[in-house]
Amino acid sequence: MSVKVAVRVRPFNEREQKAQPKCCVEMSGPTTTLLPPHGDAPRHFTFDYSFWPHDPFDMTPEGLAVPAGESSPYADQAYVYDALGKQVLDNAWAGYHCCLFAYGQTGSGKSYSMVGHGANEGIVPQACHEIFRRMGENKDKENKFEVQFSMLEIYNEKVADLLDKSNNPQRTAALKVRENKGEIYVQGLSKHPVNSYEAIAKKMDEGYTSRSIGATLMNQTSSRAHTIITIEFK
Repeated sequence: MSVKVAVRVRPFNEREQKAQPKCCVEMSGPTTTLLPPHGDAPRHFTFDYSFWPHDPFDMTPEGLAVPAGESSPYADQAYVYDALGKQVLDNAWAGYHCCLFAYGQTGSGKSYSMVGHGANEGIVPQACHEIFRRMGENKDKENKFEVQFSMLEIYNEKVADLLDKSNNPQRTAALKVRENKGEIYVQGLSKHPVNSYEAIAKKMDEGYTSRSIGATLMNQTSSRAHTIITIEFK
């Protein structure tokens, strides 16, 4: 098993910009440096990747956030996917089970990195586009492909199928997590065949409308739950 760790720092949001804050994070190559606010010595942490999607960046007419000039260290969505997400897809295409795990406090940019916003597609949609592109390029009639999509959330230690419309809105009927010969699976989780990224996006939209919402001071639309998207490719 191979594990790689990447850290990404987001730009200031509108509330933070009004407060005129000072950035206490610096990045150089794979190293992330924290600058204590009271003059203490900087602390350095080295990861496999340190992505800098902070200033300076520009917005294109299409709504894409891109580096502001050749010297800008800004890591846009395409850069993050090429550096990290493509490896996940290549390993999955070779037959390995892969997991991409986003961790951070509410409002830290997890959904933006994984799914994206508007024209700035995240790792999941970019990987899905690539899956179906490769399937379309297949010339071997002996090769058969199948893609299925599932989406669940873990909230208050209960597992719920976000695509099962028969679920109780209060999440009283939780699904069971089982193990069979080393394989971990969710009993009763629905799987939906998909033949394009557009079909996956439609299913994701359906799932997001079923999430458990609990507003916080940092994020008014925080799900307050762990959301797991599974794309099963055979």
